[in-house]
Amino acid sequence: MQYIAPIVIGVLYALLMSFVREPHRRRLNAVMVAGAGAAYLSGGGLGGWEFAFTALVTYVAFRGLESWTWIGVGWLLHTAWDVVHHIKGDPIIPFAHTSSLGCAICDPVIALWCLCGGPSLLALARNRRGRGPSEPGPDVSRETPSPTRG
Repeated sequence: MQYIAPIVIGVLYALLMSFVREPHRRRLNAVMVAGAGAAYLSGGGLGGWEFAFTALVTYVAFRGLESWTWIGVGWLLHTAWDVVHHIKGDPIIPFAHTSSLGCAICDPVIALWCLCGGPSLLALARNRRGRGPSEPGPDVSRETPSPTRG
């Protein structure tokens, strides 16, 4: 369960974010990755490196205001930071020894979703069931079909 729960949490995160419409979803996720980048500051387990990491993730999050790719990169950077903290024995939640490991498992799930463009999982599910898109997209009804070549 220690390995499954973080994956479920990552999927639930993407699912909950699906209720937020674009472009607000992307911008909210940029803010979220910035907050995650500062999560270890209060513990200070890596000294001044905590400030350097927070500055780096803040820059990446700023770029993420306009780019899902940068948000995904931010979550991958946070994954690496989680691994360092787990190995060092300085978890994100001081009383939960494997909390950094859990975060290191959850974050790549979120990163993958972001690197795919942060799509609405609700819209994807509706499209698979044939209900059509829930978010506005290109108006394909006005496109003229291309003539078939014979």
